[in-house]
Amino acid sequence: MTETKTRNSINLKGSAQLVKEFFHFGLNSILYQRALYPADSFKREKKYGLTLLVTHDKKLLAFLEPLLQQVEYWLAKKKLKRLVMVISEVKTKEVVERWQFDIHTENVEEEGENAHRQKDEKKIRQEICDVLRQITASVSFLPCLEEPVSFDVLIYTGKDTEAPEDWTESGACLINNSETVQLRSFSTSVHSMNKRMKVLSTLKPLI
Repeated sequence: MTETKTRNSINLKGSAQLVKEFFHFGLNSILYQRALYPADSFKREKKYGLTLLVTHDKKLLAFLEPLLQQVEYWLAKKKLKRLVMVISEVKTKEVVERWQFDIHTENVEEEGENAHRQKDEKKIRQEICDVLRQITASVSFLPCLEEPVSFDVLIYTGKDTEAPEDWTESGACLINNSETVQLRSFSTSVHSMNKRMKVLSTLKPLI
């Protein structure tokens, strides 16, 4: 049996697993840092040399776990183009934050599903660590969410991609008059990711 990952190389399946793992910790970090759920509904977990917060809320887990399984499946099928977490005010439905993760998949069809690309997994995990550090640090410059908010996750895939029956189509949930903050990127050598966090502008026009 071909190994999914070796120390200095990675294949499509192994890359999908690593990116899914990033989204697991990344989405949880955003939810915790932006206080969308009570702090006591998160538990500490050591990963990438960091202490990260992950939810143990049953309803939230029931949403996130199948979502991330589907994300991993589409990553392995080279279908996933973008994942976006949208934060909206409950009362007005106005989008106040849009965390956008753009995904590029290398053309590995000619190499076969189990072909390995060369990149040290330790280096990949360090790059993921750097992104998660930035998400944690974002609290220092993001505006406070003063109104009750909710979140949703938008998935962009290739054409003719079959989605689960309980998923629905959505608009882009864009933000007008927004400020954009560019976060670090990381690459597994199979999947590369550019991350863009788009935040509703708090600047007021001069009178």
